[in-house]
Amino acid sequence: MEHELFELAVGVLVVWRITHLIQAEDGPWDVVVRLRARAGNGWIGQAMDCFYCLSLWIALPLAALLGANWVQQLLLWPALSAGAILLERATGGLAMASTERDRKEEP
Repeated sequence: MEHELFELAVGVLVVWRITHLIQAEDGPWDVVVRLRARAGNGWIGQAMDCFYCLSLWIALPLAALLGANWVQQLLLWPALSAGAILLERATGGLAMASTERDRKEEP
């Protein structure tokens, strides 16, 4: 049981870190900024701008790796994403992002 909780905690941290890097950071040598610029306004670019959407896609392969069977994998997928979203909210990331977006929309 302890091993599964450890894997879940590490999984949530991994999903949060990768999602936060892609969605909110420039990355080393501005690699992520250039990647987001290349993605443009298509569905990939929009997914890269949405923490909720991106965390689901990042959690998918990790759930496949951590789950012992398809039921566990299916349950881990949204659980890892939800954990990353809760962590992002706890660190103030989504609140800051929505505040910045609101400022951009003001005339």
